[in-house]
Amino acid sequence: MRRLDLPPVWLLLFALAVLVLSRLDPWSLRLEGAAVDLAAGLLIGGGALLVAVAVVQMRQARTAVLPRREAAHLVTNGVFGRSRNPIYLGFVMLLLGWVLRLGSAPALALVPLYAWVIERRFIRPEEEALARRFPQAFARYREATRRWL
Repeated sequence: MRRLDLPPVWLLLFALAVLVLSRLDPWSLRLEGAAVDLAAGLLIGGGALLVAVAVVQMRQARTAVLPRREAAHLVTNGVFGRSRNPIYLGFVMLLLGWVLRLGSAPALALVPLYAWVIERRFIRPEEEALARRFPQAFARYREATRRWL
């Protein structure tokens, strides 16, 4: 079961919940229009790009991409210079874009819930591990770079 406890799996579960909620919306609260469609596309495209760039940077640094694996290096440049968690930020962008694409106003509530789950299950333990592995460097990084944006 622990193998399935990964951020992309949580993203998929929340995306399915958004789909179900958008189909069962008893209030018919819809998000519609060209601006919503544009925002959805930008969030989905931007989120996917952010995840891809962050993964490439981690691979170039030869450090662990998967959660719960020990990091060989602390990556602080590139997209990691703007956010300590660009992959998770990208996932949140993807989920928000999906909500907008489906036009489900009630499903908007699932986006902060997803961010909360990810922060509790993955971000905090990862940051604790990085603080143990790279105490001084991570302290400086945490002070200089925000967790999300």
